[in-house]
Amino acid sequence: MVGLSSIHISDYSYVLPEERIAKYPLENRDSSKLLIYKGDKIEESIFSDIPSYLPFPSTMVFNDTKVIPARLFFRKESGAIIEIFCLEPHNPSDYALSFSSKESSVWKTIVGNARKWKSGTLHLIIPENNQELKKLDLRANLVEKVDNSYLVQFTWSTGVPFSEVIEKCGNIPIPPYLNRETESIDTERYQTLYAKYRGSVAAPTAGLHFTDRELTEIERMGIRRQEVCLHVGAGTFLPVKSDSISGHIMHSEPFAVTKDFVNILANLSEDEMVTAVGTTSVRTLESLYFIGVHILEHISEDFSALTNVSQWEPYDREYPYTLKESMNAIYKYMESHSLDTLGARTQIIIVPGYSFKIVDAMVTNFHQPQSTLLLLIAAFIGEDWRRVYEYALKNDFRFLSYGDSSLLFRKKC
Repeated sequence: MVGLSSIHISDYSYVLPEERIAKYPLENRDSSKLLIYKGDKIEESIFSDIPSYLPFPSTMVFNDTKVIPARLFFRKESGAIIEIFCLEPHNPSDYALSFSSKESSVWKTIVGNARKWKSGTLHLIIPENNQELKKLDLRANLVEKVDNSYLVQFTWSTGVPFSEVIEKCGNIPIPPYLNRETESIDTERYQTLYAKYRGSVAAPTAGLHFTDRELTEIERMGIRRQEVCLHVGAGTFLPVKSDSISGHIMHSEPFAVTKDFVNILANLSEDEMVTAVGTTSVRTLESLYFIGVHILEHISEDFSALTNVSQWEPYDREYPYTLKESMNAIYKYMESHSLDTLGARTQIIIVPGYSFKIVDAMVTNFHQPQSTLLLLIAAFIGEDWRRVYEYALKNDFRFLSYGDSSLLFRKKC
């Protein structure tokens, strides 16, 4: 981890006035502003024009995760209100199996007002005369505390799958910095149009700008469109509390890629660029390289060891393998183990000094000061991140999840 102790989070800050935070989405998804950074030059446009700025030939990678209504409100017999924020399934740990459960499911959660809930069964707060929710009779029981989270068992009646239960009972978990309660507009707009697989508790917000018009035009231009799935965790909002980035513990998130997609990455032409839509797609793609390294170096026979990327792994040493070698290793592993989809986890943190293996361009929103997301941007375009953010602030760009967008081309060393 040579050099990481010299990366101080205070050096990656800027003044973000409250009025520049977009509290609500614009009426039309693709009417947001678009900042383009390429070759030290900055210009601006409208997001609906993004196809004309994309590189060709290229592959564009989207995160097709779907945000779940992860916030559930229960009441104790004493009257105390307890909020349960679902993070990820524990038993069964597989997302698909958990969502298909019809009687009970245990989830890793964050519990609000936890000091008032030591034991006992909680009952969902049900609006008056909502007979459907009364029949569901959703209950919560505390299993145990694990570090800073809680394992909670949900039980319900009527035999419907948990996916239906949480859709009917939960609330979309909009970011805390919006400083407002979830509203009906968030159900539709805090979700990408191409979302498929339930599991995220935060949206991959770079994708919120895309409409069918842009997606159709991208494909018409011959730009290859591919999808990965990384379920975004609540850790994406955790602030960096240590002075040096070396003291920050990054959150771990599950992701999945298909064998066909790995094969595409293994056979990219020399002039073909990879554009990632969002920081979650960037982290997924870059993590794949290190999984290939694990396989090439036979680090373990254990599947979970092969498919877990640790936080500081990219900084441990120099890696001699090409992208093609790494992706071919994954592809052959998947073929030999009859895997059409590879499930993995990543804790990777991307900070200045990181050597990018796959991503050449990135679509992303404007991120919070002193955040790991801003550090990723600084790693991607160097010190020019300051120019980009100064331009955005001076030219009335809207910031954070519901804000405007940017298309950044990686600064070559």
